[in-house]
Formats: sequence, structure tokens, C-alpha cells
Amino acid sequence: MRIVAGAWRGRGLVAPSGTVTRPTADRVRQALFDALLHAPWAGRPSIEDAVVLDVFAGTGAMGLEALSRGAARVVFVEQDRAALTALRTNIAACRADDRCSVLPMDAARIPPGEAATLIFLDPPYGKGAIGVAVDRLRAVGRIAPGALLVAETGRDEPPLPVDALAERSHGAARMTVWRESGDSEVPWSHRLGLAGLPLPRV
Repeated sequence: MRIVAGAWRGRGLVAPSGTVTRPTADRVRQALFDALLHAPWAGRPSIEDAVVLDVFAGTGAMGLEALSRGAARVVFVEQDRAALTALRTNIAACRADDRCSVLPMDAARIPPGEAATLIFLDPPYGKGAIGVAVDRLRAVGRIAPGALLVAETGRDEPPLPVDALAERSHGAARMTVWRESGDSEVPWSHRLGLAGLPLPRV
């Protein structure tokens, strides 16, 4: 697993052993960032100088790829201990400590902070975690108006209930990109059938 392009092109990244962490494949990251760079609804400004939030970060490959391509800074959210060790190792290998913050916690407990303009969400497949995470991010002001959100779900999962700008399948994964509309009247947890899952209070 390597950084695909940018200042750190070819830099190797470590990943924990086992199946708990599922890093996004290099070719999938390349296809995603190529789409962001060339799409009329995104382009270079969507990445360069972006404030990035990498939720369910795992090894940090998505956020570090964005930094390599010119993003300003990244906040990584991850709770698994083995993944956190790999994530911090990868940040150090890229000498990116001054542009990175790590929140070692569940995505449903993210505290208030700077609003991100580019958000990656790559939770375990089939757990319904994206809705809970997006509701939390909205509640604590972590999503900037007009921000781009990118989610990876299983190819066989139902499509996300969003007005997708792009939706592509790569092997077992489906990548969905949409723009924050600011319409939060119906929480994501309700749209995805997760109304029974409580969200921590801010």
C-alpha cells in the first residue's frame, strides 16, 4: 500500500495484520482522487488547501493521500488500537505531524471542532455507521457548508440516501460522493433505519 500521487508519491504505508482494518486499495484511491480532480463539481480546489476529516481512518491512507496532493491539514478519527499504531506510524513516515491531528475515539463521540471541507467515511461494511457519523458531524459543526463527503460502503449494500454526485463500484466496494446541502431536517440515522441508536449529547 502506497501514496499514489503528489509530494509523497510512492511512499509506503503500513497496515495492521488481520481483517479488522480494511485499507482502501491503491487503485480505488487513485480512481477517486482522479474523479475529484477532473469532475466539474469538484476540481483541484476541492483538494488543494482543503481541511480534511478522515473518519474511520484506519491506516490514514485517504487523509494522507489528500495531504500529499496539497490539502492543508487532516483530522483522523479512529478507535482501533492496532489501526491507531499504523496510522501514527504512517503520519510520522510522511513527516506530517504538524498538519495532522488524531482523535482516538468512536465516530459517534467526535467533539466540536473546525469544519471540514472534504470528508472521508470508510466504516466497516454493513453496520450502518455512516448515518450515525454524519448526524454527529453535523451536530458538532464539523461539516462546512458545501463540503464534499466521500463514503465507502459494500457493493451489495443499499445505496446511500443522498443526491450523489458520483457513485462507482470497485470490486467489493462502492464509492459515493455527495455535497453537504445543509438540509438536516431528517437525521441520517432515521433515513438509514437507525432511529433507535442514541447519539451522545454535545
